[in-house]
Amino acid sequence: MKNVTFELSNVHLHGSSFFDYLALRKQFFVDTLHWQIPHNADVEMDQYDNPTARYSLVLDDDGTVLAGARAMPTSASWGDHTYMLKDAMTGKLSTIPAGLVDEVIETPRVWECTRLVIAPEVKSMRQRMICLDLIVEGLIEMANAEGADTLISLSNLWLLRALKRLGYGAELLGDPYQNDDDGHKYAVMSIAATAKQLPQQTAA
Repeated sequence: MKNVTFELSNVHLHGSSFFDYLALRKQFFVDTLHWQIPHNADVEMDQYDNPTARYSLVLDDDGTVLAGARAMPTSASWGDHTYMLKDAMTGKLSTIPAGLVDEVIETPRVWECTRLVIAPEVKSMRQRMICLDLIVEGLIEMANAEGADTLISLSNLWLLRALKRLGYGAELLGDPYQNDDDGHKYAVMSIAATAKQLPQQTAA
């Protein structure tokens, strides 16, 4: 497995990886979870897949996309939209509750991460954790390169537990809510965009 990171200006350097990531998103979020989000027969793609977005993907040895996530600064704007959580808080997205956090975050030092997905073919927990680790490492590298020190994400609660297990500093920023489309619980969480801190081993 390897991690690749890119934005729309250099997406061509990675062949079909971007399209394949959008197809994986459609397979998971639309076909499996039944989210009511923009898609066609092949891909899921929305207003946040724009030039302010950054992507961190995991590929296997033959270039197949195994996992990925999207991120953008909370200071981003494109047309009438900013980033997903802020748009929800200001009433532009009816599918996400408006009061998930106390105040709007708007700073280049904080990035929002969305559309985290791991292919169903990655079945073992160990392999799935490796994928998540590679994705987060890529996100942190990109965020740090542009002066950011924090990631936030509206995600399934399993992600908080997984991030802590991997050694990343993660905490909830608000109360969970239940998604009407898939019945799962989600919450906004914050992740320190720094090197992970693995627990120290106690000497025998």
